[in-house]
Amino acid sequence: MSSHRIVALVAFSVILTAGAAHAQPDLSQATVKITPVAAGVYMLEGGGGNLGLSVGNDDAFLVDDQYAPMTPKIRAAIATVTQKPVRFLLNTHWHGDHTGGNENMTGAGAIIVAHENVRRRMGTEQFLEAFNERVPASAGAALPIVTFSETITFHVNGDSVKAVHLRNGHTDGDAIIIFQKANVIHMGDLFFNGMYPFIDVSSGGSVRGTLAAANHALSISNAQTRFIPGHGPLATRDDLIRYRDALRTITDRVARLVAQRRTLAQVVAAKPSADLDAKWGNGFLKPDQFVSIVYSSLATSGRKPRQ
Repeated sequence: MSSHRIVALVAFSVILTAGAAHAQPDLSQATVKITPVAAGVYMLEGGGGNLGLSVGNDDAFLVDDQYAPMTPKIRAAIATVTQKPVRFLLNTHWHGDHTGGNENMTGAGAIIVAHENVRRRMGTEQFLEAFNERVPASAGAALPIVTFSETITFHVNGDSVKAVHLRNGHTDGDAIIIFQKANVIHMGDLFFNGMYPFIDVSSGGSVRGTLAAANHALSISNAQTRFIPGHGPLATRDDLIRYRDALRTITDRVARLVAQRRTLAQVVAAKPSADLDAKWGNGFLKPDQFVSIVYSSLATSGRKPRQ
């Protein structure tokens, strides 16, 4: 076993308690909230990651689909704004809270599109080190049938909708979705609004890649752009800036400690996120868990701190 992998395993041992949160929740009482974002574009919140929806003269265009049990509720929500079927479904990355409904949507006629690494990971068993969890390969009907390596553009509902692959952020298969005319960007799990993000290092994610993705999205946006995060409420450009700044601050602090050859336990004990925890530490990941992920990410990117 490589030293990098040992470091990652040690770091992730701190956050195994988050595993229960990753398992599919009881969705029997979950509801779907649909929020207008711009003309013809909506955000859907429910039992999983946030969805994006474009409607208009063409068929519906959907970004992500949460867990499989949510499909009937998602369809019902879509039906409140359009009677047209979902023609294209674009996955922002491979995790089940964003792709769990793929097979259902394929059965209803949707064409699933994603980055090529999404199909690769969904098509084989995966191991999530953060949760000590093996994820079986998805059924063939759940796999994207159209894949891309860098970008792909859809001309739908009077808009140009562009998916752009941003490398090694939340995973190695992330795409942001840019509704160019509507001035809306769906960030997938590259953006957790108001909380520390989960970065899946075992799936090729990295904290520096997540920061680069935020900077890229900011560089192509303006004050009027609205952002659909993977988790959390609808966001403004200022929200994304605050998120980027918090991640950058913690990353810089942990990097300095790593450069000083501090162990994981010492880095966590130093509380490098303490002044930011009141705002960002009440979500999916708690502060020590997020600091451990940052440590692991920096270690697996070429640094070799002591274990």
